Amino acid sequence: MSDSAAQAPYIEPWLRGTHSDVSAVGRAVLHALDLALDDLTRWTADLTDAEVHSQPLGLTSIAFHLRHVAGATDRILTYAEGGQLSGEQLAVLKAESAGDETLATLLAAVEASFSNAAGRIRVLASADFDTPRAVGRKQLATSMGGALIHVADHTQRHVGQVVTTAKVLRALRS
Repeated sequence: MSDSAAQAPYIEPWLRGTHSDVSAVGRAVLHALDLALDDLTRWTADLTDAEVHSQPLGLTSIAFHLRHVAGATDRILTYAEGGQLSGEQLAVLKAESAGDETLATLLAAVEASFSNAAGRIRVLASADFDTPRAVGRKQLATSMGGALIHVADHTQRHVGQVVTTAKVLRALRS
């Protein structure tokens, strides 16, 4: 039996029976973050630190996407909670476009962000999703549920960019 045949098939987070103590919407957001971490880990596993910081064919670096996913998750949840961004959060946003962290450090930051987010999402998942919220300096109207769902869709959008960039990097190696 080959190594790949011996491995259990991959089961997506939403089919694992996890987070059953959270309402359906919160559970879906938590599963999206679980899937994001699975995909980020899988698709970056064989990349070098230099590749993670490169911009193949003019694509945005994987490092940027990893920094952005970690920071944006915190920022969007702040809006979902009814807050506005702090000076520290704005500084993190400004710093997302540059840095020389290792892949391991970047992935650890995403994992820490998602771990922090899980507790916040669990609290929000029991609230009224229609509660009005305001986003940014312009105070754009949304709802608590809209912001909560945006955590999932925004994260998945950037994970897709990481996967695409990782595939381009592998193709350029050939």
